[in-house]
Amino acid sequence: MQVPILKQGNYLIASIQSVLSDADMLQLRDDLADKVGHHRARGVIIDVTVLDVIDSFATRTLRAMAHMLKLRGADTVIVGIQPEVAFTMVQLGLTLEGVGTALDLEEGLAFLDHLPKRKPSHGQ
Repeated sequence: MQVPILKQGNYLIASIQSVLSDADMLQLRDDLADKVGHHRARGVIIDVTVLDVIDSFATRTLRAMAHMLKLRGADTVIVGIQPEVAFTMVQLGLTLEGVGTALDLEEGLAFLDHLPKRKPSHGQ
């Protein structure tokens, strides 16, 4: 199932609509990497509100996705992690270390808005 990716100003919003297979997660990663460059997005919000389970593969993929998008010039924030999902992730030792998280889309936008603006780098 393809995840819709919307452009909102300088940001991309990927709203997961249903449980994703591992292949779907990898497709989302690839789609975001492509769209960040195409739209020159400086931030990405991944909304996981509908997910009632985030397993170890999904956690690793989300973390890797955020680090990869950072290398492409976009900060990432994961929004909508449900309380029981957060509890289970902690119990299983699954972390999104180094990845921004926020309660919902509104807080995710505020999170990205308050990050320091990066100066463009020029090759040496």
